[in-house]
Amino acid sequence: MRIRLVKRIDLNILRVRVQTVAHSLPLGIGLMVVAAICAVSSVAAQTVGAGGKGGRSEPLGLSPVFMPQVRAWEGHILGWAGEYGLDPNLVATVMQIESCGNPRAVSRSGAQGLFQVMPFHFSTGEDMQDPETNARRGLEYLAESLLQSDGDVRRALAGYNGGHGVIGMDPSQWPSETLRYAYWGEGIFADAAGGRTESPRLEEWLAAGGKALCFQAG
Repeated sequence: MRIRLVKRIDLNILRVRVQTVAHSLPLGIGLMVVAAICAVSSVAAQTVGAGGKGGRSEPLGLSPVFMPQVRAWEGHILGWAGEYGLDPNLVATVMQIESCGNPRAVSRSGAQGLFQVMPFHFSTGEDMQDPETNARRGLEYLAESLLQSDGDVRRALAGYNGGHGVIGMDPSQWPSETLRYAYWGEGIFADAAGGRTESPRLEEWLAAGGKALCFQAG
């Protein structure tokens, strides 16, 4: 599955520029211009940025397919998705597979937090399990994976799991863990983005061991 990436608009800069022009106009007209741009930018903020689906309005909330532990982070997920230009359902998919919404999750390899980020991605003194810090490091990496894969979700997810070096490789050369990760992630995201109310791929993931991860998340 491939999603189309779009360049994000810096709405704050746009507002400042329009307000500067408005100051040079008669008071009544200037106020109308400012009001109009605020209304337009509010709509643009909902339709541009998160997910990069080229002109199509993004969902106002997460898909219901995700586990309750993940949906509990919905407000944060929507904010993070907007900040990094990602589809919120893709952000939720990664959280689902990585931690099932447990900010204190730690893997056997030492990956930490909601997005299971390896310690070497953090700066000295950063709290690896702090949700905001963890999201910043993890989603920076995910956004770069999408850029390197030209919007190919399967390859981007493989890059998130196995490192950006696997993105350009033939999938037959991916490690077995990366193959499984891409399979689960691509399917769950497709179900969520496709408007399903349940995800058969998520049910497969739960049966294959994901249920134990979600049990730990509470």
